[in-house]
Amino acid sequence: MFKTERIHLRKVMESDAETYYSWINNLEVMENTSPELDVYTLNETEQFIKNIACSDKSKSYMIELNENSMPIGIVSLVNIDYKNRNAECIIDIGNQNYWGSGYGSEAMGLLLNYGFKELNLHKIYLRVFSFNERAINLYEKLGFDKEGELKEHLFRNGEWHGITCLAIFQTNFNLKGEGNR
Repeated sequence: MFKTERIHLRKVMESDAETYYSWINNLEVMENTSPELDVYTLNETEQFIKNIACSDKSKSYMIELNENSMPIGIVSLVNIDYKNRNAECIIDIGNQNYWGSGYGSEAMGLLLNYGFKELNLHKIYLRVFSFNERAINLYEKLGFDKEGELKEHLFRNGEWHGITCLAIFQTNFNLKGEGNR
């Protein structure tokens, strides 16, 4: 359930703070995913990792290569609402050497499979910056549909941008054979 031929997911641990610290302070990595670009201290990052590792409202996983267990990213279900059976998903491929090679698609497929088939979620949703066309194409390929857009919601590089809201439902995921991969 948490493994493909190339990657596996493992729970985020407090010891992952240093790895995540290198990603969160790389503006090229974060400019497409983080609404607030800033420089973070190791202490702030350790607190963030501790919070997500211990939260009952999130499931966060490091994406690691099978061949050497090297972490290349993080994928999470956050804001899990067990009563209404929905959650938000997020992903960051923090190691830029692995961008554009399908690792994000594999990790998201594993996360969706877990969310729908183990947690029995009804809906998984996400928000993506409207200028991040590569991510939007990935999500649509996986079976996400656009639900709307928050217009001029993000100020980045001196310009206003929208945030696109997408979602996939358990019935669509199951009908498409675990997403439209």
